Parts: sequence; C-alpha cells; structure tokens
Amino acid sequence: MSARDGRTARAGTGGATGGGTGARAGAGGEVTARIEAAFRAAGVTGHLHAADIDTGREIGVRPDEPVVLASVFKVPLLVAFHRQAAAGLLDPTEAVTVRPEDRSAGPTGISALLDEVRMSLRDLACLMITVSDNAAADVLLDRVGLAAVNETAARLGLPRTYVDGGGRDLYDAMLSDGGVDSFAELWARLDEPGVLGRLRGLDPARTSRSTPREMTRLLGLVWRDEAAPPDGCAAMRRLFGLQVWPHRLSSGFPFDDVLVSGKTGTLLTVRNEVGVVEYPDGGRYAVAVFTRSSLPIAALPGPTP
Repeated sequence: MSARDGRTARAGTGGATGGGTGARAGAGGEVTARIEAAFRAAGVTGHLHAADIDTGREIGVRPDEPVVLASVFKVPLLVAFHRQAAAGLLDPTEAVTVRPEDRSAGPTGISALLDEVRMSLRDLACLMITVSDNAAADVLLDRVGLAAVNETAARLGLPRTYVDGGGRDLYDAMLSDGGVDSFAELWARLDEPGVLGRLRGLDPARTSRSTPREMTRLLGLVWRDEAAPPDGCAAMRRLFGLQVWPHRLSSGFPFDDVLVSGKTGTLLTVRNEVGVVEYPDGGRYAVAVFTRSSLPIAALPGPTP
C-alpha cells in the first residue's frame, strides 16, 4: 500500500482487528495477511495497531497482546511530565545538573558525554524523545515519579500500560540476568541456551509493558489535545516530530508532504516504534509496531543471496 493511499485504504480496512492474525473477511483480512507476511519476511514476531485519530477506524495484528515497551516507556513519561507542568507541580524551565557518575548508560545524548551537564527539564525531555537519551529520561523519571507515570496511564484509560522503571533499572537488570558486565558481552552470549529466557527486560510480564492499541490511544489523545492542555500536547507533538531515527516508520513514507512523528524502542532483539502519520489531506493515523526477532542478531532482515 502506497503512503499516498492512506485515506482510500482507511475505508477498506476499518475495523479489521483482533487476536491471532486479526484478519477478517474482505480488504481488512487481505491487509492483515500482508502485514503478517511482512513480519515473517523480516524474521520477526510482530504486533501492530493503526487507528484513524479522527474517526476511530482501525486495523490490528495482535493489538491487545502485551508487548515490551523498551524505550517507548518514554512516551507515557513525557505525558506525565507535561501534565505535572500544567498542574504547577514542576517547572519545565528549571535547570538541573547531571554529573557523569549519576548518568544512566546509553549511546546517545548526555548518556554518551564525559563532563558535567546543566540544562532545563524541558530540554532533557527533548533529548529523551529526539535521540532516546537514557540519562535524560531517568532524570525526568526521578523528578516526575514512577507512581505518577503509572497513575497517569490509568487516568487516561490505559490499564495495561505499566512502567516498571527507568533506563538504569533496565540496563542493570539485563546485565544481572545475563550474568555479564556489558551489553557487548550479553550480545555475544544471547545464543547460549537459557540466556534469552532469563532476561526480564524481554518479558512483558516482568518489565515495562503496554499493548499496541493502548499506545495508539495515547498518541491519539496527544494529537487531539486530550492528554494534557493544548500547549503541552503541542510541545509533545513537536518533540515526536524531531525524532532523528529515519529507519522504521518514516522509511515507509518517503514523501515530502507526509509527516511522520514517533518514538522508537530498541532492546537486543526487540525493535519498536509508535508514531503518527499525517497526510496532506488532513488524515492522521496513530501507528504502533512492536517486533521481536527470533534470531540474536542486531540487523534484520539479513542480506539476501
């Protein structure tokens, strides 16, 4: 389906959701079968939900099964942050100092820097979303509070969305469960018997989790100015639009007049993205895709012969 077919496809696929493949008779079943085929071709098990933000028409492949959030947990954290700012519980312009020894591990943002950094809470939020900065996310999580994030999810009608901890907690748990000292060592041991099964971070029952449908619901609330006051929702949409990674949702819509905003999540064999695709005719679609590879390799699909 071409990215330019979005408004036409909406009429043919609305309502084709459910467990299993999520397929029903007609065009909806054909589309979900193509989605399943794409997952198989990529060598992953996938979960997907897509919804028209304004009409509610939807399509899904296992949209209500629990999935590992990985860095997608930063989306409900961002929403909780803006709701607290609107309530006067925190000042988003407050400057904080983040010392090297206090930072969570990660390859981007201030996680990768060597010196002391001082910046505002809202600029930390920017790094958390645009480059998935783990250290910035953990500073915000400490300020907002884990309980507040989960209470926000519940208030917004997301009963199956639960944030178990921040980036530091997840990183430490993965190393502890794997019995290793670094992620490089963990990657090297992933194909050893029993290692994958021990990792709590890859089990939605034991880590931060949600469902594809709840993530598209949350994005819809942000895009309709219902997750927080309008200025807060506008600020969130701006950050999602500035995300730098072009290789997941954005790669499917290579058109100058189609805007894709989103947040990725990557953790070993887990690769996710949730986002919103906006067409020039006004169509707005929330999309959540969660995948897990059956192979312990970093790049999928592999080269074809």
